[in-house]
Amino acid sequence: MKILVDADACPVKDIIEKVAKKYRLELVLVSNINHLIESAYGEVVVVDGASQAADMAIINRTLTGDIVITQDYGLASIALAKGGLALHPLGKQYTEDNIDGLLMQRYINNKVRKAGGRIHGPHKRIAADNSLFEERLTAIINNYAGERKSLE
Repeated sequence: MKILVDADACPVKDIIEKVAKKYRLELVLVSNINHLIESAYGEVVVVDGASQAADMAIINRTLTGDIVITQDYGLASIALAKGGLALHPLGKQYTEDNIDGLLMQRYINNKVRKAGGRIHGPHKRIAADNSLFEERLTAIINNYAGERKSLE
């Protein structure tokens, strides 16, 4: 299990790094060349500025059981299809049960914006969001470790 992060606009990189280090998990932070990302623990992968370059780098490295952290529903969908786990920086886990609805909502929101409508963005991040994210990430890691032990 490793953690792969769509790091360009990820507000919880420090939390991810802390948790990855605690559990001794490989950490890969992927960013395009327009962002300066640093990590004292994880590997930083810098890709060119082409559209979807970071997403492709993440998916090409994703294996069954890996955790992908992203705000991008499309990337999360592909990670799930590859047998990975996917988590939003607000702590919401993407699953087979919710990803289709999220992708449909993204499509509808794009149609509304293109027609001149307005869509409300996410709420302002608060400290409780960070706590929830850390709890969910830790739970996913612990659940996966428990599942692996029961299979052995």
